[in-house]
Amino acid sequence: MRILIVEDEPKAGDYLLKGLTESGFVADLARDGVDGLAHAREQHYDLIVLDVMLPGMDGWQVLRELRRDKDTPVLCLTARDELSDRLKGLELGADDYMVKPFAFAELVARIRTILRRGPLRESEFIEVADLQIDTIRRRVTRAGQKIDLTSKEFALLQLLARRRGEVL
Repeated sequence: MRILIVEDEPKAGDYLLKGLTESGFVADLARDGVDGLAHAREQHYDLIVLDVMLPGMDGWQVLRELRRDKDTPVLCLTARDELSDRLKGLELGADDYMVKPFAFAELVARIRTILRRGPLRESEFIEVADLQIDTIRRRVTRAGQKIDLTSKEFALLQLLARRRGEVL
């Protein structure tokens, strides 16, 4: 399972990266909101651990932008502990919300719980880098150019794109 960590505090980011890697996850680290959003849009992640107080673009804005075109599960991990902050995160589309400081074992348990749920629904569009797959209209474009595929080619491409990162 691949996780994106968006955390600007160097010690916290490195701690999360090391701990999640040791827990069996493949993890990437982004140090600000702009970089985090770019990673989330360009790569496939099974889950995003998102801080709220970030330079460049705060976690709320990252979450808003992310929810426009992605259903990737998000766990907010932040020092903002007010009820209004927790509610805001969940209302903006976070799947869970944890307050720092935290017990690492609890974080891993919450991540595994979210990942166990699987995708809530199949997305109409699948994006892999500059390849866009419209699963409803059965159209494929790469860098804006239409690609004609047979029915079997489309089905195979859709399967590979949905299950990227897995051995098939």
